[in-house]
Order: sequence, then C-alpha cells, then structure tokens
Amino acid sequence: MSHQPITIGKTNVTATRLGLGTNAVGGYNLFPDLKDETGLEIVKAGLEHGITLLDTAYVYGLGHSEELVGQAIKSFDREKITLATKGAHDFSSGQEVINNDPQFLIKQVDASLKRLGTDYLDIYYIHFPDKITPKAEAVGALQKLRKQGKIKAIGLSNFSLAQIKEANTDGYVDVVEDEFSLLHQDHAVEMMPYLKENQISFIPYFPLASGLLTGKYDQNVKFSDDDIRSQIADFQEPRYSKALAAVEQVRPIARDHHATVAQIILAWYMKNPLISVVIPGAKKPDQVIANAKAMRITLNDSEYQTIDTAFADFKKVKSGKSLADPE
Repeated sequence: MSHQPITIGKTNVTATRLGLGTNAVGGYNLFPDLKDETGLEIVKAGLEHGITLLDTAYVYGLGHSEELVGQAIKSFDREKITLATKGAHDFSSGQEVINNDPQFLIKQVDASLKRLGTDYLDIYYIHFPDKITPKAEAVGALQKLRKQGKIKAIGLSNFSLAQIKEANTDGYVDVVEDEFSLLHQDHAVEMMPYLKENQISFIPYFPLASGLLTGKYDQNVKFSDDDIRSQIADFQEPRYSKALAAVEQVRPIARDHHATVAQIILAWYMKNPLISVVIPGAKKPDQVIANAKAMRITLNDSEYQTIDTAFADFKKVKSGKSLADPE
C-alpha cells in the first residue's frame, strides 16, 4: 500500500485514501432490484480488502442501508472502521423535507447509532442545507454530540462555499462531501482551496461519474427512461463524446500499470492534494475488490499531469451537479 492513511480535518479520525460509498447497499429507493445479501457482501468485501471508510446515509433506503452496514461490520473490529453517515431528510410530515434543526439532528444521530449498532460515529454529515436554520447553530448541535462522544468529526454535504463558511464560524467543521470528478471540477476553483487552507477534508462523491469514467461506455449507448443516467447531462452530446475522448487518453496509462481505467482514475484522485478520501460506490462485491486494488497504484507526476490535461476542458465549464438537490 503506497498510500498513507489520511487524517480527517483537525480530529484524530483516520481513513484509507479510498473508501466505499454504500448507496447501493440497501438503497432500494435509489436503485431497482437490490438484494440485502449482495449489500452485506459488498461491505464485507471492502473491509476484507483494506478499505476502512464506509459512507452511508439515512436516506439510502430510509435507514435500511445503515441497518445493513451495521449488520456487516459486526464481525469486524469496530475500532478499525471509519464509519460515516448523513442526515437531514425529515419525513415526519409525510412529505420529504430537508431539516437542519438542532433538535432534529440530535434525534437523527441517535437513530443512526441504533441502526448501525454502534455507540459512536466517526463522521456525521448534515446531508443537505435547509433554508431556515442558521448553519452555525446546526453545527453547534453536532459539536454538543461530539463532546458527549457520539460523533468524532463534523461534516457538511452539498453546502455551497458561503454556507460552509457560515457553518464553520466556530471552526468546528472537519470535512465536506460534495460532487467532484474529472468531469465535474467546479469546486476546484474556490471551495477546495478554502477547505485545504482551513484544515477541512474534502471527500468527493460520484468520482467515476456514474460509470462514465470507467471506460466501459462507447458511442452506441442507450438508456431507458427509468434509468437515472438518462437524466444526467454527462451522457448527453456533445459532452458525452468529449468525456469518451478524454477517457481514451487514460487507456495507455492503464496498460502500463496493468490496471483498469477506473483504477487509474481513482489513483488520480488519491494523488490529488485537495482530496482526502475518494468513495466510489459499488453494486457488486467484485467491483469493490477491483476498486481497492487502486490503493496499490501510485501515478508518477507526468501520468497525473497527462490525465489532468486530458480533462482540462471540463475545468472551463461550470457543469453543476449530476442530479438536482432535493428542495
């Protein structure tokens, strides 16, 4: 393993540079035909192959992902696992509402601890900002829980830079999670440098851009209307062809390393000084095992630069998010 563990924010929480996103573990509201058995195997495969950070959320299956992750980790040493979950979705009215109210967040954390079968969380993220709660107050509630030992690191997910600054008034924020990939580089301009300056870790989600950066797609792809990818701008022309052309330039590097395109892309993120942990998801255990192998790859500076240049056009475009935030 060439990659040293990384420390999260100003805490003593550490993690491998590659983690596992678990939205396809129990996230039956996000993906069709998920099986619990496969979900359990995915988590176990990650832990057995050297991944330590597991990233879940209440909204993945409305608690079901957390329950499965909790079940899967029972046979492993909890102290060696970095467990992250997220909350903000409030269904108490019968509608989905984003809620950052301090009392609500405190209840959410307790409910997550129960579902995960643990007495502390390494990272707890406010999953989305709401429109009314002062951000520093929401974070203040998590700081109280940190003092009680229920959480070790405080995170924000899907917050704008202005909202992050407001939330970090007291310097309590340790980690930010948001969309970032070679196809979605918006945050590299302002947000990620601010985070680095303020000792806040950055964890990108959708690092493989819904599979587009794995090298498995070509010009002839078609998605059905109920496939989430049919809604994503990355898969529309002319953007799609540009992405495919950039991916082609990664193939020779992959060949040199006897690796897949996806493994090389993940190695690029692990070498990027603005990124702490990269958390690709997986729908099958063998995908997790393949992703974990990326931890053994170290790109040299010229390979890193070649990939950076191949995707340079995507730095110039404001691409926004793949999927719309909930209201």
